Amino acid sequence: MDPALLRERELFKLKASAIPVVEKRLREDTSNKDEIKRKSKPLPSMPRPPSPPNASSSLNSYKSYGQSSQYKFGVLTKIVKYIRARHQDGDDHPLTLDELLDETNQLDVGTKVKMWLETEALPGNPKIERTSDGKYMFKPPYKLKDRKALLKLLKQQDLKGLGGIMMDDIQESLPNCEKALKHLQNEILYVCRPGDKKKVMFYNDKSATIEINEEFKKMWRSIAVENMDDEKIEEHLEKQGISSMQDNGIKKVNHVKRKKPVTKKRLSKRPRDNEHLASVLEDYDTL
Repeated sequence: MDPALLRERELFKLKASAIPVVEKRLREDTSNKDEIKRKSKPLPSMPRPPSPPNASSSLNSYKSYGQSSQYKFGVLTKIVKYIRARHQDGDDHPLTLDELLDETNQLDVGTKVKMWLETEALPGNPKIERTSDGKYMFKPPYKLKDRKALLKLLKQQDLKGLGGIMMDDIQESLPNCEKALKHLQNEILYVCRPGDKKKVMFYNDKSATIEINEEFKKMWRSIAVENMDDEKIEEHLEKQGISSMQDNGIKKVNHVKRKKPVTKKRLSKRPRDNEHLASVLEDYDTL
């Protein structure tokens, strides 16, 4: 081969090796950028689950049902409050449903609500009584017309040992209750319950009042028995020679069950093994 060509070939190799290669880096950079773009691409959005059929309609129906029931019970509460106020004022004659709706300014009530009031709400309400002719009136806890009836009721409660009567029940039952209680203030005792602070009424039986010496009252109030049990108080009284009060009321007698008598078997006096024929029988073993 021509030596001049060989020299040119070697010079070309030297020049090619001296030039930096850029294409490979560009290719690597572009490949990295493509990978980054692929990674940075947002994921495809998942399709939302289809909404159940008639969901909006069921929600609207539930809201409308709640509003309708609230409206119905609102009409009923107005009627009950009006009937009770009439009874407390002394006006106790029965009214029809239309008259009640007219008195409570509720004439715009629909037919469905009227049917509900006539068939379910008013007959089943414990505060309302329906008459034989289809009219409605207030049903109090106690049937009281005047203060004499109230005093008679309190006396019966006291004689039978049934205790007192709630003040709220008397206010609902007795017309013009405040005036009657003012006239009977010396005949009634009031006690507040410790739990809910409600007043309980008792008959003031003046025949049971006893005059007690003031010195005895002072001595009684000076003795503190808060941290003592009933047994300790009874022991202290016995040491002082004082017998405590015992319950001598009528006690229930527990009937003792009688045991049934055991029947003994009778021994039969029948002869055994033909002993009664001993003189008649003969022994034939010897024959």
